[in-house]
Amino acid sequence: MTDQLSTPTATFADKPTLEGERIILRPVRAEEDLPMLRVMLQDPEVLKYTSNVYTPVAPEWDEAMEKHVVEWYSTRNEQTDRLDLIIVDRSTSRGVGEVVLNEWDEANRSCNLRICIGPDGRDRGFGTEAVRMATDHAIRALGLNRVSLGVYAFNGRGQRAYEKAGFKVEGVRRQVLRWGDQWIDDIDMAVLAEDWV
Repeated sequence: MTDQLSTPTATFADKPTLEGERIILRPVRAEEDLPMLRVMLQDPEVLKYTSNVYTPVAPEWDEAMEKHVVEWYSTRNEQTDRLDLIIVDRSTSRGVGEVVLNEWDEANRSCNLRICIGPDGRDRGFGTEAVRMATDHAIRALGLNRVSLGVYAFNGRGQRAYEKAGFKVEGVRRQVLRWGDQWIDDIDMAVLAEDWV
């Protein structure tokens, strides 16, 4: 079988703006994106599906927390080993979440994908579109062979979005998260360049 990839035309140092049908993926603008980030990072559903610890209540948003968030997001565009993009609703020009390509393994041409969508962007197909766009960029522009992710078993919406975007289940890591009085599995999913059409 021939290798599906040619020489990459972009790197993780490049911070593109990608235009889709209903959304735009663009580099982070920390100050401009702060109101959306504040809502997203305090949303109980976001905390449930993205945290690796039991967080039923959002931490208090105070001056220290805001400073930390601004400092973190202000450095995202400087990173050369990851790509953080804000998901923008084209109809309103407002940010609704983020999609990230990280954990870059240059030698094995692979990375991880993660996504987080706040309440204003859910149940509108934005997640599936953002995952497809970011994955397409990883495979076609960056020349990666594999994009992987993990999704908690109680996040059916997320798993369906990943499947619609072309990801396949590869395995289950059992009982990785203690959520209240339950143990939650983590489902490993991935897409390969040879599957990407």
